[in-house]
Amino acid sequence: MVHPAPSYVSYEDFLAAEQRSETKHEWLDGVVYAMAGGTIEHSRLASNTGAALRNALDGCDVFQSDAMTFVRATQLSTYADVAVVCGPIEVQKVERNGRVLGEALINPTILVEVLSEATEEYDRGEKFAHYLRIPSLREYVLVAQDEPRIEVFRRPERGHWQRDVAGAGETITIGGQSIRVDEIYRRAAG
Repeated sequence: MVHPAPSYVSYEDFLAAEQRSETKHEWLDGVVYAMAGGTIEHSRLASNTGAALRNALDGCDVFQSDAMTFVRATQLSTYADVAVVCGPIEVQKVERNGRVLGEALINPTILVEVLSEATEEYDRGEKFAHYLRIPSLREYVLVAQDEPRIEVFRRPERGHWQRDVAGAGETITIGGQSIRVDEIYRRAAG
């Protein structure tokens, strides 16, 4: 069976539509994809991770999933669950007729994705391949939903990316700071 090719959507049109949309989308070089919906657990883990990084990384800005990230090298516009910028924030701002349609971070230092059954393969594969092309990115963090497990992929000054894994009762280094895995997986009060 032959499927029609997806129609091209300009980045400006994507951003204008995204402002009105209740669903988040990714834009990849003219093709728009709906993102998977999150769960309460996904949201809790992303929030706890953001809070832990905000507390640990003095001088860095920590953004939740409402902040768009743009990968210039591959023309991907997406939303990480948590994005961290250590240093001056650089954005790609898009305007039309003097009105800002959207802006996206272009220099994240750390990106975090909370894994789900629906997104794990993409987050570990194709999405990571896009993120690898961001020159400022130093760490890519994957937070599991099905068990207390955090993986950090770290870009060294030379050589290949290195991977660290920590589970319940352990600590893991993110942004040069030790983070307790149990802090990320704690239940919200109340």
